[in-house]
Amino acid sequence: MDTTYSKNLGKKTDYISTYTPQLLDPIPRARGRGNITACDSAAFSGYDLWTGYELSWLNTKGKPMVAVAEFMIPCTSPNLIESKSFKLYLNSLNQTPFASEQAVVETLIQDLSAASGGDVQVKLIPVDETLEIRADKSFTCIDHLDIEISSYAYDEDLLLGATSTNIVEEKLCSHLLKSNCLVTNQPDWGSVYIHYQGAEIDRETLLRYIISFREHNEFHEQCVERIFADIKRCCKPEKLTVFARYTRRGGLDINPFRSDFEEVMLVGRAYRQ
Repeated sequence: MDTTYSKNLGKKTDYISTYTPQLLDPIPRARGRGNITACDSAAFSGYDLWTGYELSWLNTKGKPMVAVAEFMIPCTSPNLIESKSFKLYLNSLNQTPFASEQAVVETLIQDLSAASGGDVQVKLIPVDETLEIRADKSFTCIDHLDIEISSYAYDEDLLLGATSTNIVEEKLCSHLLKSNCLVTNQPDWGSVYIHYQGAEIDRETLLRYIISFREHNEFHEQCVERIFADIKRCCKPEKLTVFARYTRRGGLDINPFRSDFEEVMLVGRAYRQ
């Protein structure tokens, strides 16, 4: 277990149900980026899109209120927020009265911006709002490729020499992304979406590379930045976007987006998300 990040992860925790913003645990992004070869945070922009499915508070009459929340934390913020601390913080709102829904939003923005060091955006969504769940058909899934896998060890150089002389624009995806929590070793399941322009990347090699994360231990945000940096370094695309939608854990999902040419990518959810 990596004790560098273990303030809350992997430990028995008291669940506080009254407002306690001190529960939020910021982690410097520089720690993870320092372990990624050729990771230049100035070379990409993006955000971490979190979804909170279990947000609740009390109104001024003591009646419980519920909503789904979306949080957008810019990747330019000096800190990411450790996920268990985020969950504990949201739980602390459960028995806390607020004058209005807007007051909840303002409190969330204030606390998350202070913890991350960036300007966080927050949106509340009614829980009875219907969401059409569908995969984004503009991406070609490469999971059907009939490849043999003999190693599950992450290899940062696996994509070296994986390009051809053909110049293309492609949108590829795989639902076989799996990594493990850096601290608890619990599995993290995700779908990764890659949009690039440049020398054509061999799809079988790309799929092997994605599968090589299967025993890799890192946070969601770090995995996506690692994928971005490795593709950029090994394949040298002119333009690149990497976006991952992870399945939820503890009522939260984390969906990091990094790009050097796109401002946003709203990829539709798959059923498991």
